[in-house]
Amino acid sequence: MSVDVVVVGGGAIGLASAWRLARQGLDVTVVDPEPGSGASVVAAGMLAPVTEARIGEEALLQLGLESLAAWPDFAAEVEEASGLPVGFRSDGTLVVAYDGDDRAAVADLVDRQRSLGLEVDDLSARDLRAAEPALAPSVRRGFRAAGERSVDPPALVAALLVAAERAGVTFVRQRVRNLDTSGAMATSSVEVSGVVLEDGATLAAPRVVLAAGAWSGDLADVPVRPVKGQVLTLRPRAGDELLHHVVRAHVRGSIGYLVPRNDGRIVCGATVEERGWDATPTAGAAYELLRDVLTLFPGLDDAELVGITVGFRPGTSDDLPRIGPSPDVEGLILATGHYRNGILLTPLTADRIVAAVTAAPGDGAALTSEVAP
Repeated sequence: MSVDVVVVGGGAIGLASAWRLARQGLDVTVVDPEPGSGASVVAAGMLAPVTEARIGEEALLQLGLESLAAWPDFAAEVEEASGLPVGFRSDGTLVVAYDGDDRAAVADLVDRQRSLGLEVDDLSARDLRAAEPALAPSVRRGFRAAGERSVDPPALVAALLVAAERAGVTFVRQRVRNLDTSGAMATSSVEVSGVVLEDGATLAAPRVVLAAGAWSGDLADVPVRPVKGQVLTLRPRAGDELLHHVVRAHVRGSIGYLVPRNDGRIVCGATVEERGWDATPTAGAAYELLRDVLTLFPGLDDAELVGITVGFRPGTSDDLPRIGPSPDVEGLILATGHYRNGILLTPLTADRIVAAVTAAPGDGAALTSEVAP
């Protein structure tokens, strides 16, 4: 069996890349044992390059801002192609501080954001109360990043699955055992010629897109590791509208977030744990998340605890993604290592993957991302 492009990984980035490639007229196959079941569906869906920005990560910030600008059109295109909503919201992000030390931390954060040329607005206690009336009275300092957005990742992935299928993408629901580089011995450089599936069959292709998230390091020499994250989902009682914006919170030195969904659910997270592939939900993580959430929004104590979910972010040593042609394997296109920014960077990554796959021979170096390895 032979196709034009194999995409390894059926998360948001893999599906978006496959969909866009198929719209270019290419024969595309996505290989994933359970498309749409990985880190993408655990993600909170904050499209937040401003409030995530840190000194020293200017390259990542620029990628995030570029991708954020593409999101309104991207969301509309996915909804049109699939006929399904993706839960795209334009409420902006509020950053709030609980006590005096938290207020000092938030003030320092505002200074750093502005030093990077980012637009953030100071909010008084009255402004905060007007935006989020259910906030605890002790919350008296915050700011707003009005340009930030959010999306519902499970809804996004479901819509991308439909859009990809309608565009003619084929799905092979197996794991990839390894890349097929059987033609490498004939040349001085390694060249991919497809993938070997878990049943031993070979799927041939001159281009392979590696979008396997935290599992990418098992298939190629890319510095990606799993970073465990636990996320809580709450559902307020019917009629309770307790959250209207994405809220990033500083609570007694801890930093977390709450993200509203269009159906009323609230996603709360997230832990950052270097635990390898340990997928166990823990009581300690649930306690810490609930403690901070209820400190900020005491009215949520009557909300239904829908559940706690574990996912694995694809972390890298420098927290930067690897996007573009592999420097080591000809024909291998990298789309991995997005860490906390996979959903945010989905439109930009998909566009760059299309550019890399459709480039004329010899153009690969020019298409390598500025954050490629």
